[in-house]
Formats: sequence, C-alpha cells, structure tokens
Amino acid sequence: MTQSEATLKVVGYDDKDKFGPCFLVKTPAGHVVKVADTFAEMFPLWAGRVLITADDEKWALTAAEVATGFATSVIMAPAEAGVEGLVSKEKTPDGRVGALIQIYNRSRFDLKTQMMFRIGQCIMTCPTTAAFDALPNAKRRLKVGRSLRYFGDGFQKKGIVGGRKVWRIPVMEGEFIVEDSFGAVEAIAGGNFLILAKDKNSGLQAAEEAVKAIKNNVSEVIMPFPGGVCRSGSKAGSMKYKLKASTNHPFCPTLKSVVADSQLPEEVNSVYEVVINGLTIEAVKRAMGEGIRAALNVPGVLKISAGNYGGKLGPYKAFLKEVLGLS
Repeated sequence: MTQSEATLKVVGYDDKDKFGPCFLVKTPAGHVVKVADTFAEMFPLWAGRVLITADDEKWALTAAEVATGFATSVIMAPAEAGVEGLVSKEKTPDGRVGALIQIYNRSRFDLKTQMMFRIGQCIMTCPTTAAFDALPNAKRRLKVGRSLRYFGDGFQKKGIVGGRKVWRIPVMEGEFIVEDSFGAVEAIAGGNFLILAKDKNSGLQAAEEAVKAIKNNVSEVIMPFPGGVCRSGSKAGSMKYKLKASTNHPFCPTLKSVVADSQLPEEVNSVYEVVINGLTIEAVKRAMGEGIRAALNVPGVLKISAGNYGGKLGPYKAFLKEVLGLS
C-alpha cells in the first residue's frame, strides 16, 4: 500500500487557531496532527531531463549525483537539479543500466548552458557513461550534444544508438556518447510542505520518510535540496538587507519569542521543508500527497503547513487539503 492509499480521517476543523485555520487529522498510526488549510505556491521553470547510462549502477549514480551538485535553488545556485531515479537496462537506448536526472532554469538559454556544463564536466568525465535525452517528445530542442562534440577536436563522429542521433567523442577511456539534442519543457518548481515537529529528531525522521515515499512511489519529480530536505527555508526579500531571499523567520524556532509574526506553536522546536520540482503539476501534487502522508505517521510531528506568498510568487497552487483528499 502506498502512502496515498492509506486512509486519513478528519476528526475536526479548527477555524480559530491563532496561526490560521487547520484540519485535525487522525493518521493510520493513530496520531492526531494539524494540517494547515493553506497551499504551496509554485512557479514555472524550464526543465531538461537526462538519461545517464553506464556499465553498472554505481557509475550511473555517481555521474547523476555529481551532475546535480550545487543546484538547490535558483535564488543563488546556477540551476535546480536532482536525481529522479534508476532505469533498467531494458528501457535504455544502449541496453545498460541508467539514472534519470532533471535540470531546471529560468530560461532555455540558461538551461542549455547548465546542461552543457553538467554533461560535459560531470558526465563525460565519469567512467563508462553516456548521456541521452529523456524528453524525446519535447517540441523545444537544445543542441547540447552538437555543442559538446567540439571537445573531440575534429575527431568526433556522428552515430546512431537505439535509433537516436548521437556524437561519438574520443576520450582516453574510449568514447563518450552523447545525444545530439535534448528536449526542454516548461515545468513546475517550488512545490513544498513544512513539517513542524516537537524536536529535531522527530522532524528529520519525518522528512526522511517523506523523501523515501516520494522516491519510491512518484516519477517525473525531483527534490533538489540535500537528501531532499531543506532546513533553511527562505522568504522572498529581506527586512534588513538588500537580498533576494532571507531566512523564513516566522518558522524559525529560536525566534518564537522574538518576532511578532511567528507561525510556530510553543511546542514546536524544529521545522523541515521538502521542496519538489516536477515535469507536470499533477506529478508535484502526487509527490506532495505521498510525502505528507509518510511524514504524518512519525510520532512527534505536530503540524503540516506549506510555503506561499499569497499568490504573488507564481501562478500554480497545490492546496494541502486537495493533495491529501481532505474535505
């Protein structure tokens, strides 16, 4: 049974809670947890999807992990990226085990640049790997492999692998094979939920269980933060400095008695955020539902909420009551 198939029972609705209306939900494990009657606010980014193949799972995942480094948030990182999952050798163009990654950016131009950098510096350099497009039906095409071919210094050759046009670039190991072009689509970034817990241990356990459930049960999504978990959620702008973003002070436990707009009950001492990007809004919503249900079953989780800016950040919304099927 997946988390989305587990039954949550609404045992009450508190519209007088000082931090905003919320559902009182009884989990299959018997815990009663508050779920804020709010939404996660999401925005569009351009996405590319790369299928990395290798002689074995170890090197496919090594390339995937390195190629998605320093890519948590476009607030300061040059991209948002993450590992989507493994692909069996029966489903890859060259009959070898594969790993899927997704890379996001604000524009197609910036996306192409990041895909070239990451494929060229992190996948081409990794033993035994090849790189193929994993969005073959995308109308927008980025000439990534066609640009990377110049590394071959004139010795590169055209080729066909699994019916795909590729470039065979000579390297010291033998050849690096990269597809000629990669698809780009408008995708969804910023899906999220907040886990409010009584302490760090229970909060982190809940976040880890949420990430595990999403990875096991949902495709077409990534979680770009370290291990899928963010401990330093941000708000837009700053109250004191000229910054694009700063610490999300209403959800910082050490500031409960310092700021007037704290959103944390007295018993909450740790908050973790799970951020989700996906190729479709439906995939992001499924992932949110799976993750929240897994988190709710961990003792010590007191409330689930989500980050939004009243609709000012982006055009997409995922209401917690919708992703959880509450009414």
